Amino acid sequence: LERVTDYAEEKEIQSSNLETAMSVIGDRRSREQKAKQEREKELAKVTIKKEDLELIMTEMEISRAAAERSLREHMGNVVEALITLTN
Repeated sequence: LERVTDYAEEKEIQSSNLETAMSVIGDRRSREQKAKQEREKELAKVTIKKEDLELIMTEMEISRAAAERSLREHMGNVVEALITLTN
């Protein structure tokens, strides 16, 4: 009888741990998504020069989106963007 009781208790504990773990994972995922969206909004606010964008595209032979992303991540500083792309 004790074996059956112990087994049933372990099974209940495992299911509650699973629910807790799933909620923690869900919370973490939503926080990461929110942080990513906020970062994208910040990057969208950065102004970049068309000349700098074209320079990076031609010199590094990368797509417009990649060049624009690099420039925005470096707050429009073309030198820092190029250094990062070459490393």
